[in-house]
Amino acid sequence: MAVSNMKAVIKRDIQKVWEVVTSLENYGWRSDLGKIEVKNENQFVEYTKDGYATTFTVTAKEPCKRWEFDMENDNMKGHWVGVFTQKGEDTEIDFTEDVTAKKIFMKPFVKSYLKKQQKQYISDLQKELS
Repeated sequence: MAVSNMKAVIKRDIQKVWEVVTSLENYGWRSDLGKIEVKNENQFVEYTKDGYATTFTVTAKEPCKRWEFDMENDNMKGHWVGVFTQKGEDTEIDFTEDVTAKKIFMKPFVKSYLKKQQKQYISDLQKELS
């Protein structure tokens, strides 16, 4: 199991940050994604640009406060928690991923991979909202 947490302050109001992060239709700002396929109101599949699929199942959604989901693909399974907090005119995001590698040889690399993914996600998000 690997846990990775990343916090950032986005210079936009919480409603706008929430809309961008939770949109399953407008994901063009994500440099890692090829497409998102919505299965139903609580489940979607993200595909990398190379076509690798990860299934997400929403477990909690409190608008402008908290979004959580379980995630799974051939290599890992885990849980993601996103907490959104208004800080004056800005928004603090606090994202935590708790992931278990399914393949033993991948376990040493999971945490560094998560950190890299989170850093890219926040960079893409800040570009989209600037």
